[in-house]
Amino acid sequence: MHKPKPKQKQKPTENFNIIATTLAGLEEVLAEELRALEMEYVKVGNRVVTCSGNLRQLYEANLWCRTAIRILKPIRNFKARNEDDLYEQVQKTNWSEFFGLDQTFAIDAVVSHSTFEHSLFVAQLTKDAIVDQFRKKTGERPSVDKIRPDVRLNLHMHENMVTLSLDSSGDSLHRRGYRLQTNVAPLNEVLAAGIISLSGWDKKATFIDPMAGSGTFLIEAAMMAQNIAPGLFRRDPFGFEKWNDYNEELFEMVWRTAEAKEKREPQAKIIGYDIDEDYVEAARTNIANAGLEQVIKVEQADFFKTNAPADHGVLVMNPPYNERILSDDINLLYKNIGDTLKNNYQGFDAFVFTGNLDAAKSIGLRASRRTPLYNGAIDCRLLKYELYGGSKRGEEQKKVV
Repeated sequence: MHKPKPKQKQKPTENFNIIATTLAGLEEVLAEELRALEMEYVKVGNRVVTCSGNLRQLYEANLWCRTAIRILKPIRNFKARNEDDLYEQVQKTNWSEFFGLDQTFAIDAVVSHSTFEHSLFVAQLTKDAIVDQFRKKTGERPSVDKIRPDVRLNLHMHENMVTLSLDSSGDSLHRRGYRLQTNVAPLNEVLAAGIISLSGWDKKATFIDPMAGSGTFLIEAAMMAQNIAPGLFRRDPFGFEKWNDYNEELFEMVWRTAEAKEKREPQAKIIGYDIDEDYVEAARTNIANAGLEQVIKVEQADFFKTNAPADHGVLVMNPPYNERILSDDINLLYKNIGDTLKNNYQGFDAFVFTGNLDAAKSIGLRASRRTPLYNGAIDCRLLKYELYGGSKRGEEQKKVV
């Protein structure tokens, strides 16, 4: 069987370009995460952050980045004006350096503002160019597996400029692996982690999600507080584990170092409520699966009858905002949220993440910050409410005097 030519192994200390993809609105959060890994030349784009790092840092980014969806390693940039151009340019890469006939591959293509309209067509044409190259050299061709390929390639085309990359993540990094049970509309883990980061929570103050659903906010918060790398829950191998230059010893070291950084003692009070018994059970299952039962407390409770369990902290919630709820009900729901926050959670910073911007007006409090984000295709806002207690307001007034 034809084996790929061993590409000269990347020295672990040698730097190369890295592209990390994320969700709209979380780019600055991801940039901070990459700086924390000591990446160089960190630059924020639209749903991407580019930087420079070495093989160890590429492995670390997959394990540690809470708001990255994929970590890509670009291999070529070129301009493709038409089909022939694209086909010829793709063939200029010696693909046998990256994978062999015994490995499956897949191509994810994203196309915008280009003469090509359909990403599927671009992916197909790229696949043909790669397969034809193998067939010409060896008489055989590698297979495509769109679901679980050994090697995943990423093609990004904007205004006919193409970046071809190796996808080091494989399966999307938002699929952490701890979530066995979900409710009807579970929050993407990357989005949940990004919202918590945007809240400015210091990982020590009390953290509450009073509409906990399947527990995603709680688990992501607990992983931050306990300094647990989200990639440690991963069930499937990372994409880079199938690369020709995979350095198993280096990855072992990165993994063991991450395990050693976990804080065993609970660092903060992390509390969740949900009125639905099934959701409470689902949340508890996921929390147990993440090994965080000692850190997170979940109770069945009606948020509107709860009181703050501390004099200050951070409250984050993702109340229903879909069209299935009658408008009268949803406006009342949001009014009750505002009343409960104002009366029962003084001293807290509350963050309401919603895609129903009309209903959000019924909260009746003034948001001190409105951060645009998306939940899938839904245009959302993360609304911040600073819930001062009476004494705090008095102090503020004294200062003014």
